[in-house]
Amino acid sequence: METNRVEAFSDGVFAIAITLLILTVGIDRSPRGDLGGYLTGLWPAYLAYTASFLTIGIMWINHHLIFRQFARADGPMMILNLLLLMLIAFLPFPTRVVAEFARSGADRRDAALLYGLTTTITAICFIALWLYGSRRLLHPDADPRVVSGITRSYLPGMPVYGAATLLAFVSATASLVIFGLIAIFYALAAALFSRTPSTVERTAASGDPPL
Repeated sequence: METNRVEAFSDGVFAIAITLLILTVGIDRSPRGDLGGYLTGLWPAYLAYTASFLTIGIMWINHHLIFRQFARADGPMMILNLLLLMLIAFLPFPTRVVAEFARSGADRRDAALLYGLTTTITAICFIALWLYGSRRLLHPDADPRVVSGITRSYLPGMPVYGAATLLAFVSATASLVIFGLIAIFYALAAALFSRTPSTVERTAASGDPPL
């Protein structure tokens, strides 16, 4: 089957998950008469919201990037995609946990571990989806340089997220900073690969005969 329906469904899940993130920044318990101080004290929620928004947003960009390389979808690919979407839809929950418990000792560490475990498993599902699709479902004219570049950029995801998760035992705040840096890295990688010219475009630009 074509990938259009898979992409449309995935876009819907991404949109809902990224919208639900705003619920992690709430004022349901704000005291009367000290709203400014209360809003300032919500800094863990702001950090958690920003990290998760960037993470989901970059995953959406990369999800679009990899599906541009696929000619079709099959059953195993759709199952892998569903597992990925399940974790993306789950991400607002650990984000809320981090927002509420980031200011208290052991709770801060446990919240960061939950967040890191979620993002690490998500990275595993993402690379599994790409590795399966890149071996079985690629367009015939997919640029090998783009395909290999995507693979190289995604392979470090699981160990990097895992290391950032373990860092929570030392500093939960530093762990969240690492998650943000990972999101920035993948944003730059997605921008780079999305601008890579196709084989036809390179041939036309160089004047060389087609291979």
